[in-house]
Amino acid sequence: MRRAAVPLVLFLFGFILGALCLVPMLSRGPDTSPVVSLTPGSSQEEGTNSFSPKDTTALLRSAAGVAEALKWKDYETLANFVHPERGVTFSPYSTVDLETDQNFTPDQIRVLEEDGTRYLWGYEDGRGEPIQMTIVHFLEEFIFSVDYTQATAVGVDQVVMSGNSLENVQDAYPDCRFVDLCYPSLDPAYEGLDWCSLKMVFAPTQSGWYLVGLIHSQWTI
Repeated sequence: MRRAAVPLVLFLFGFILGALCLVPMLSRGPDTSPVVSLTPGSSQEEGTNSFSPKDTTALLRSAAGVAEALKWKDYETLANFVHPERGVTFSPYSTVDLETDQNFTPDQIRVLEEDGTRYLWGYEDGRGEPIQMTIVHFLEEFIFSVDYTQATAVGVDQVVMSGNSLENVQDAYPDCRFVDLCYPSLDPAYEGLDWCSLKMVFAPTQSGWYLVGLIHSQWTI
């Protein structure tokens, strides 16, 4: 089901992020690690079994939780959102290739800071140079290169911005829904050529939404 990127969605996403900020268990001190209480199993009301794949509010709550976990590098919480069987696939650009894009299990996400392996994530747009770096470096350079908790445009099951790269998120994940956190422009001087976005793809389960894909998008040649 498609839903347009409208001001109401922006308001709802902002409200959800604000609510997360008020959770008593969430610590944001400079010397403490934040703990986000939201988990996939709590994306619906406590004590109910009424979760529905059409529940956009629950989808946005999960997206907000993932964004917060990425922002604060809380990989234990991030791992709790990752699908226990499918894992999460990382795509450096808009075009998803499930055969070659790197996939990590929840257990791998939990200890990613200890992982010094330089993985091949793809090839740089324009230059064609291999993108080889640790997962920590990749998350900083591609996935959360800007603070997406403050994204100025949000699309639900809709791509906000696109360029020359093939946008195939719905073909790659036909059984899923996604939230597109986008900055249509970071600096007015670049007239929109510096746009970037992060698509979070979620698969529905009986207990809620689980993260299966993170897709970085930007202007490409």
